[in-house]
Amino acid sequence: MHYYRYSNAEVSCWYKYLLFSYNIIFWLAGVVFLGVGLWAWSEKGVLSDLTRVTRLHGIDPVVLVLMVGVVMFTLGFAGCVGALRENICLLKFFCGAIVLIFFLELAGAVLAFLFQDWVRDRFREFFESNIRSYRDDIDLQNLIDSLQKANHCCGAYGPEDWDLNVYFNCSGASYSREKCGVPFSCCVPDPAQKVVNTQCGYDVRIQLKSKWDEFIFTKGCIPALEGWLPRNIYIVAGVFLAISLLQIFGIFLARTLISDIEAVKAGHHF
Repeated sequence: MHYYRYSNAEVSCWYKYLLFSYNIIFWLAGVVFLGVGLWAWSEKGVLSDLTRVTRLHGIDPVVLVLMVGVVMFTLGFAGCVGALRENICLLKFFCGAIVLIFFLELAGAVLAFLFQDWVRDRFREFFESNIRSYRDDIDLQNLIDSLQKANHCCGAYGPEDWDLNVYFNCSGASYSREKCGVPFSCCVPDPAQKVVNTQCGYDVRIQLKSKWDEFIFTKGCIPALEGWLPRNIYIVAGVFLAISLLQIFGIFLARTLISDIEAVKAGHHF
């Protein structure tokens, strides 16, 4: 006579489809980021001439969009398929990647707080590199303009940083019409003007420094951002906390589903 034991362990449909729903959002967001990035590259002709990627000395914002898209697409796909197919390998990959990203974010925040001077120097180098390439890429140009307009700033530490750009440089060798000027995003906005005057920064730096603040922002973007952070510390902390909780929730769902699958598989070996 043979006796059989049956395990009561089963995979929770609740956790399974909750994890699938959690990841389908990541996957769709990754598809959107990838689509936007590839569309932007096609508009700039990069897809037909990949060597153009190496010609930009600044940081192309489209590259960052594509990197985020690839990560979100990969993790979303692994999580969705892993949950539906109850595939432990994919679920462990998803869980491990989320844990790694979480600790990288945490380590980055701690290191940024402990080594503020180093972070400030790296950001200055980043900003100055992008100033040099301002006219080389429209996406980079829009990124700097948005940053300057939003923070009422100009250059890394002031308007004179625009001497780093060949078009705005004040040297006698320059024949650019923008010589000794600044981008329009540095200009103090005139409430009476309904249309943006893209030439408002022309020849501004030829005038006396004492008159600059009548026409353009004279504070650099690095000091402006340093002043913005303390004023909005609760918003920054809230965003970081919300992202962290979402990641922890995803890790919890993945680990719970992995445990259920392993328990069911163990029950089949009696």
